[in-house]
Amino acid sequence: MSTHPPIKALSRASRWLGLLLALGLVACGEPPTQLTNGTPAPAFSARDLDGRLVRFPEDLTGQIVALRFWADWCPFCGPEMRDIEPSYQAYRDQGLRVLAVNVRQSPSTAARFIERLGISYEVLLDEDGELARRFGVTGLPTTYFIDREGRLVTRILGETAPGLFAAIVSDLL
Repeated sequence: MSTHPPIKALSRASRWLGLLLALGLVACGEPPTQLTNGTPAPAFSARDLDGRLVRFPEDLTGQIVALRFWADWCPFCGPEMRDIEPSYQAYRDQGLRVLAVNVRQSPSTAARFIERLGISYEVLLDEDGELARRFGVTGLPTTYFIDREGRLVTRILGETAPGLFAAIVSDLL
C-alpha cells in the first residue's frame, strides 16, 4: 500500500505525542492487521452521529469509499477534513462516499468537532477502536480508498494533500 508522509513539519514533542497516541490505538497485544491492495476491504458496521447503522459492503455497493480514521486531538485531522470537503462535493454525485471514522472518542466529542469543521460527509463512531484495529490503523489520520467492487486500492498514512485525494478519487471514477 502506498503511504504519504505528513506535509507539515512536526515539533519533537508533537512527534512523541503522536507516537504515544498511535501506540494506544494498537495496544493490548494484537499485532496490527496487514491489508493488501486489491483484496476485499474488511466488512464492518458502525453507527453514525445520528445513530443510523452503516454496513460495509451492503450499504455501499457500487460506490467509491474513502474511509478516513481521525480524532479531535490529531493536529492534522481537522484541516485535512475541511480540505477534503470540496472533493466530496465535486464527486459525491458520481458515487463517492467519504466516511470519517472517529476513533475511540465519545459521540459528543466527535459531534462538537464536526460541527466546528462544517463538513457534510458522513461521520461514523468507533468508540472501542475495533474498526481501526480491523483495518490495521497505527496512526491518525489514515485514509483507505475502496473501489466500487469493495477492494482496497490504496492507503494514505498521515495528512492527505487535497490534490492527491482528488486525484485518487478521480482515477477510481
